[in-house]
Amino acid sequence: MQLLGSNSSPFVRRIRVWAYRNAISLDFKNLDIFAKADREIMIHCNPARKIPILIDDAQTITDSNVIIRYLLEKNQQPRFNWQQENLLTVINACNDSLVELLLCQRSGFNTGDDKLFFNLQNERITETLTYLNTQTTESVFKSCEYLNISLYCLLDWIYFRELTDFSHLTHLTDFYEQFAQQPAIQLTDPRHQK
Repeated sequence: MQLLGSNSSPFVRRIRVWAYRNAISLDFKNLDIFAKADREIMIHCNPARKIPILIDDAQTITDSNVIIRYLLEKNQQPRFNWQQENLLTVINACNDSLVELLLCQRSGFNTGDDKLFFNLQNERITETLTYLNTQTTESVFKSCEYLNISLYCLLDWIYFRELTDFSHLTHLTDFYEQFAQQPAIQLTDPRHQK
């Protein structure tokens, strides 16, 4: 199986970390999705122009949620329950809002301006992080390896890109510090990847 994506993407990284932790062999191809040649590869595999992309023989799977479901089923591991699905949706919503704001910043917009789009994204980020801060101590969260991985990848990406401050959310900061020590986390750290 081949995984296409970028080293810095939290959506790609969560798949890579899960694969490492579960001894699943993935041939990872790092793409610079803003460079012409790599962008063409991405578009050829996914017309939605998003990563990650999993290629397994003739099967091409896009979106990290769909990819993890595919890998769980292929490796005969249990699927998420509805509470875990909902928590993953919250993590994804926060991540999506941060991606939107980062792209706006890179396009020259001031995301601190009092504009509806920016206000909605910032509100979502604040509320989802606050909610996740309370959920990290719950058994439904603790018992799901992929939720833990996804949350860690989100938080580390926030630090890596210097996107927002969550230092006042003590459960999140404790979770982040404890999870950071794992070997799969070190192996996929975008700060050390080329």
